[in-house]
Amino acid sequence: SKSPDKRLTCLLSQVSLAVVTGLVIYLYPDERVAAFNQHFVLDPLSAVLKVTVCAVSILVLQFSYHYFRQRELLQGEYFVIGLFAILGMLVMISANSMLTVYLGLELMSLSLYAMVAMNRESEAASEAAMKYFVLGALASGLLLYGISILYGVSGTVILPELAAYLGSPVDNRIVFQFGLV
Repeated sequence: SKSPDKRLTCLLSQVSLAVVTGLVIYLYPDERVAAFNQHFVLDPLSAVLKVTVCAVSILVLQFSYHYFRQRELLQGEYFVIGLFAILGMLVMISANSMLTVYLGLELMSLSLYAMVAMNRESEAASEAAMKYFVLGALASGLLLYGISILYGVSGTVILPELAAYLGSPVDNRIVFQFGLV
């Protein structure tokens, strides 16, 4: 039976999240630390949010293991795909630029598209996954369009710089606000 392998995959996923939680706590920053040319930050708030996401995700993986096992839908790749979705969440938590937010969102979204389509025998799941993908692609395109407008008007994608730009008197405020919408 492959069920012990799937249980092992679930357990390894939970252990991985526990290790990440421990590392975030161990490396807890006293002040804001920026990396990758200000596109990625670690500060006390992001550390708390990362610990929260990891702790909740450990519980979600545990409950989903039992849920899928009872319905005979358990697939080992569910947990690996879930870890990629969680990684996308963690990237968004530490994002300090619109591009990093976009990358984290896409990493999470692509994983969730695959999770929706996990039940291959269900026609409804396949249809839902396709609709979700099309809607996600449209939303992703609109988000990129908005980011490009913000960059074109302000000259930056770094969130604190965008906030400073928003607080300053500018001539083309209408275009900037259009990009925010």
